[in-house]
Amino acid sequence: MTSSQKPGAFIHGSVLMPQEEMLEVITEKKSFKIGVPAENSGVEHRIPLAPLAVEYLVKEGFEVIIQEGAGRGSNFYDQQFADYGATITKEPVEIFGCDIILKIFPLTSEEIDLLRGNQLVITSLHSNCQGKEYFLKLMQKRITALAFDTMQDSRGTNPIVKSMSEIAGRSSVLIASEYLSNIHKGKGEMLGGITGVSPTEVVIIGAGTAGTYAAQTAHALGAMVKVFDNSVAKLDGLQRHLGTAVFTSTIHSKVLMSALKTADVVIGAKRIYNKRPNIIITEEMVMQMKRNSVIVDISIDQGGIFETGKPTTHKNPVYTKHGVIHYCVPNIASRVARTASYAISNILAGELLKMQTSGSITQYLKANPGVRTGVYIYNGILTDEHIGIIHGIFSKDLDLLLAAM
Repeated sequence: MTSSQKPGAFIHGSVLMPQEEMLEVITEKKSFKIGVPAENSGVEHRIPLAPLAVEYLVKEGFEVIIQEGAGRGSNFYDQQFADYGATITKEPVEIFGCDIILKIFPLTSEEIDLLRGNQLVITSLHSNCQGKEYFLKLMQKRITALAFDTMQDSRGTNPIVKSMSEIAGRSSVLIASEYLSNIHKGKGEMLGGITGVSPTEVVIIGAGTAGTYAAQTAHALGAMVKVFDNSVAKLDGLQRHLGTAVFTSTIHSKVLMSALKTADVVIGAKRIYNKRPNIIITEEMVMQMKRNSVIVDISIDQGGIFETGKPTTHKNPVYTKHGVIHYCVPNIASRVARTASYAISNILAGELLKMQTSGSITQYLKANPGVRTGVYIYNGILTDEHIGIIHGIFSKDLDLLLAAM
């Protein structure tokens, strides 16, 4: 303590504060109750909080309530969560009465009915799959809704999408390998190649995170890889990431068609930013592909880039059209649910701690502009202009709403 300081006082920032006031700052953290419901879609196996994240949050003062069996799809069990401080319940009403609801799949209409109101809901959005009634019901409950698949970090990237894209990119090549084999009535070829046998050809549309990791995996297996993207910067970044030269090209129809005709595997890995259909591979182009070649459309959750693509499920993942095997499961990362759950959990737990330190959800949103990009409803007011235009719902700018608080 310097000679100018008064006894019982502390420096907080550049302000001299009495000890009593400093104690208030130190204990300013707000205690939130988090509810984690079980997924009931039948196609989702991930969980937003792994047991170790639960332990971390409980130690920081959160109360975590998990619905019985919620972690089973990721091979996490109720006793594990209980051992780390979570409360396990059979009652959905207890879960949906919490301050914060964490879920991977968007809420169902029945789940929205269970919400008490004035809560924060963090899920994926899948905006192309939601009707007007979905948003109106959330608005009537005065919910603040945050889509983790569109929120960003301080660097302007989406950390959860990036992690899931890495998983999807790597997995897409392994999936294609399965469906090239005789076991799944494919061509009976091994993805890659061996000495004296020509390697399989893998065409990847998109040089973002998913495309880069798909290219890396396919190249490591010995396949001949061709990557298409209209961003030269992304193509250059992919080459640098791989540390070796692979065929790259901007998307020219003739060059792309030539590659498709000889391809054994085509992976759609292009992220769609405009929320509108973005068909790159037409039905006519698919018709010219080799018989029993394989399409894996990672982009299908955003509408897909193949005209012949339609969403499938993990239970029934493929169909054949024009002699080409199509794998179009929207949530590929759920195939490896435990790994994916750890990745999501690490990110969400960090954001929840920031929220706690901020003292309120509003202050948290004010301090984190990247997170605000994921908010589509704030206190019952629609803040996503695109959703408003599609469904004829009046929307307001989130930044203006927060400025008024």
